[in-house]
Amino acid sequence: MSPATSVFRKILMGSAAAVGVLLLYLLIPAISFAAEPQMVEQTAWWIWMLLLFAFSFVLGIFSVLAGVGGGVLFVPIVSGFFPFHLDFIRGAGLLVALSGALSAGAPLMRKGLADLKLGLPMALVGSISSIAGALAGLAMPANIVQLLLGIAIMGIATLMMKSRGSGSIIDHQESDALSKMLGISGVYYDEVTKKDISWQIHRTPMGLVLFMFIGFIGGMFGMGAGWANVPVFNLLMGVPLKVAVATSGLVLSINGAAAAWVYIFKGAVIPLIAVPAIGGIMLGSKIGAKLLTKVNTRSVRMIVIIMLVIAGLRSLLKGFGI
Repeated sequence: MSPATSVFRKILMGSAAAVGVLLLYLLIPAISFAAEPQMVEQTAWWIWMLLLFAFSFVLGIFSVLAGVGGGVLFVPIVSGFFPFHLDFIRGAGLLVALSGALSAGAPLMRKGLADLKLGLPMALVGSISSIAGALAGLAMPANIVQLLLGIAIMGIATLMMKSRGSGSIIDHQESDALSKMLGISGVYYDEVTKKDISWQIHRTPMGLVLFMFIGFIGGMFGMGAGWANVPVFNLLMGVPLKVAVATSGLVLSINGAAAAWVYIFKGAVIPLIAVPAIGGIMLGSKIGAKLLTKVNTRSVRMIVIIMLVIAGLRSLLKGFGI
């Protein structure tokens, strides 16, 4: 190993360690406050807003580096360690997921990666079920939702731990009758191979059923569903990975917008929580995108899994009233 390579590796490891230390620095006050209700009551409201902004900023960095949406991390962690009502956190979580998807949607559509013919049928069933999920989640007691959230987060962490990421090999199975009727197929230009890549899909009815379930879960818990959209597109339906990732954001933006209106109408979205959360996570995402090529993403992914496990356990304990 050359001296230059050795120095470069040390810089990368130092960058990842610095981000981890910053995250712990932000989490420790929140954990201690959550453990002492009297201290929470004595803390000024603006301190919690600053903590939320700082935490969302770090979360934005980690979400990009780990390849997961910010919403799936925001809701369980904030609900576990911040003194906000779960309904307000879920409303802000939907806006967090929605803002990230919308900011990335236009460039991906211009490049021909996000496909409308593929995304709109899935978004149609997903948006309807996300509204149903939001109504169901707001009608349920907070402790029951907290318990179900903990179970869902533990399941997501298990899936992330077992999976090594979706495959990038294109599945060339023949299109099914429904996808042919809807005309779902396309061509995109691969900047790596410098070639036009044609694709088609199969198992469309099963994909629609799964997207209906994903939309319901996302609406109920206020989480983004990129962790589930991409595997369904890529592994089940045979969509190329780049198209799957890009179209996932399109589906997420439609589903999130539908469910967000329910939370807004019910008064579960307040600016004091939503604004610092969205501002922090969008700023952090921009920095995370710049660090993406310089940090060991596998290590960051493991940190995110650990964070999810801790947040899931915390949600389960709160659901049981512990």
